Amino acid sequence: MNRTTLSLIAATTALAAVTAFAALDGPSASGAAAPEAAAHLPVERTSLLCPAPSISDIADTSYTSFTPVTQGTADSGKAQLQAADEQSGDGTGNSQTGKGSKNSKGSKGAKKTSDTPLLTPKAPGTPVTGDSSGADTPALIGTADGKFAPGWTMQETTAVAAGTGRGLQGVTCTEADTDFWFPGASTAASRTDYVHLTNPDDSAAVVDVELYGKDGAIKSPLGESLTVPPHASKPILLSTLTDQRQPDLTVHVSVRSGRVGASVQALDDKAGGDWLAAAADPAGSLVLPGIPKDATDVRLIAFTPGGDDADLKVRLASPDGLITPAGSETLHVKSGMTTAVDLGAVTRGEAGSLVLTPTDHSVPVVAALQVVRGKGDKQETAFIPATAPVGTRATSADNSANGTTLALTAPTATATVKVTASAGSEGGTPTTKTYTIKSGTTEDVPVPVPAGLKGTYALTVESVSGGPVYASRTLSAAESGIPGFTIQTLPNDRGMVAVPKTTQDLSVLQK
Repeated sequence: MNRTTLSLIAATTALAAVTAFAALDGPSASGAAAPEAAAHLPVERTSLLCPAPSISDIADTSYTSFTPVTQGTADSGKAQLQAADEQSGDGTGNSQTGKGSKNSKGSKGAKKTSDTPLLTPKAPGTPVTGDSSGADTPALIGTADGKFAPGWTMQETTAVAAGTGRGLQGVTCTEADTDFWFPGASTAASRTDYVHLTNPDDSAAVVDVELYGKDGAIKSPLGESLTVPPHASKPILLSTLTDQRQPDLTVHVSVRSGRVGASVQALDDKAGGDWLAAAADPAGSLVLPGIPKDATDVRLIAFTPGGDDADLKVRLASPDGLITPAGSETLHVKSGMTTAVDLGAVTRGEAGSLVLTPTDHSVPVVAALQVVRGKGDKQETAFIPATAPVGTRATSADNSANGTTLALTAPTATATVKVTASAGSEGGTPTTKTYTIKSGTTEDVPVPVPAGLKGTYALTVESVSGGPVYASRTLSAAESGIPGFTIQTLPNDRGMVAVPKTTQDLSVLQK
């Protein structure tokens, strides 16, 4: 290529760059109109990853898929789920299984897969359900596009009648990402905790699983450079990564290449268990919404990943406002170390959410609550990670006429929200209610139920006015005197995306 051609290409490239700059940030002196605000448009494609639900042969799992009705979507689209290939659950990850795998027959930890879809999503606005049982149900990889994409939500709920982790376990299927924090995991003798890693892409992902205890980072060479094959899921038993038995751990999943979905399944020999979803990104102030009224024990686990210690003010957003738990006014979190504190029966029969704010300068922190209901041999456990606010809209699938609790909290300013109950999976008419949540309070609001409900239904929570609102949904199902329950937080469902509007402005070239 000669010098003249190179010069021409360089000039053309420079002209394009300047024109693009002018289009996005035109000079006010030119007299051109100011750029319009970004348009908020429905997303066109969404992917969700559901972990393998259980290691119990007597597990019964239900799946619920729901896409809320969103204005401005395409007229067409589809949503589909496929079984992921499964790795062994012993932490070695050396036996890829699944339909068509050469090693699937007789492989330790193998899970069956099927070409038959577990469920086929219907039109937006109506949930659809599917069921599975036993320990062989694989992880699922789902994609939705067009009218099915905005706000697509999948709920996985499992009932285990007996054994380790018995009770109700629930998780909202997650999007793939590259960084996850899980304060609240454990390698105690009574716990069996797995971190599930699912890779939705066509190339392998390389992942580090780091553990942090009360004294800092725990050396774990077995957690470094873990390979998750394409379209596969790998459960890692945390106790295989270290010989240390610690009751409170923070797990950090960091992806070196590719991306994965990650969730922690925390199972206890005597106190049931549940899924621990990833906590909100490290921040100076955190909200953990929806502690059950009848919680018999609440434990706060916090971790700061930066180089500075964090000093936090601990407050409970009750129905009457923000109060300080006696004896737990503040929490000091040492840098790089997991800190835990028992708050006891902090809600004392009323709705509540925990609000953490810096006492002085802000230091990024991640946090979660371990919540216990019941006493003695009738205990059951769930988790509430710190979460992002509802924002424009949040969505919760798999609700019933009885056994659903919706907690809303407005920690900084009074807010108004609209809650819509969808049509039922087998029939029913949608209904909507509006609630005003006073500043600094938490309310377990009366959950709207579709008229003539048949089956399960979904809830959407939309911010109308005022300050930020945080939400969680609790499902309850007592069995043999055990108060089974599971809690999912409701961050923004990411159904809309901001698209900047740009125009060409060549006047900048005349200067």
